[in-house]
Amino acid sequence: MPFFLLSIIFQVALVIHIVKTGRNTTWIWIVVVLPLAGSIAYLLIEVLPSLGQSRNGRTAVRKVSSAFNPNRDLKLAQDQFERNDTIDNKMKLANELLNKQQFEQARDLFSACLTGLYITDPYIMLGLAKAQFACEQIAEAKTTLDQLIEHNPNFKDHSGHLLYARCLEALDKNDEAAHEYQTLCQYYAGPEAKYRYALLCIKMAKPQIAKELFDEILLDAKNGGAHYNSVHKEWISQTRAQYEALKV
Repeated sequence: MPFFLLSIIFQVALVIHIVKTGRNTTWIWIVVVLPLAGSIAYLLIEVLPSLGQSRNGRTAVRKVSSAFNPNRDLKLAQDQFERNDTIDNKMKLANELLNKQQFEQARDLFSACLTGLYITDPYIMLGLAKAQFACEQIAEAKTTLDQLIEHNPNFKDHSGHLLYARCLEALDKNDEAAHEYQTLCQYYAGPEAKYRYALLCIKMAKPQIAKELFDEILLDAKNGGAHYNSVHKEWISQTRAQYEALKV
């Protein structure tokens, strides 16, 4: 497509954006009279700053930033930790390492954080359990979670609860895991808990319960809208595949 035609399409798109978002109509004349300079000025002055003010905008900016510099947050956390070796900075670095799937380093850092006033900190203990599980230290992860519950009986975290159920399942404590999954399904945001419970039901030769859980996930997906389906795309896709396999 000729560059001239592309520039016209881009100008039209910007004019539509100006009108729809209620910007000062002077921008229309600037974009039309000064196609290149006016368009750049509008993007820099009006569009980019507004992106940081909305949730979707901030998410988009983070995704673009991550695409161009995927290790930015990890490097920042490392720099902060090297400048100031505090528990808070150590935790931030451990979480970034966990996000980057550098599980052994994350595990060691979380473990090092459990000292003094922080020796039973629930967030550190949960991070340690996640890293231990990722390192396939399942029994150790469960022990960490048991200690977390013992020392912090009022602490609630749905990801920690799900991890506990997964630990039980991985240790072949299927009945106990099923009980935890059942509880999780009552409040867990998203389909992952139901999906994992359904897989456990298949393993325990309870295909009808698994089918009912898959039906619930697919119904939620049908009624959940585009955002819900985008956020939970992985679990919904896997549910459809498992559902078809269950019918064979």
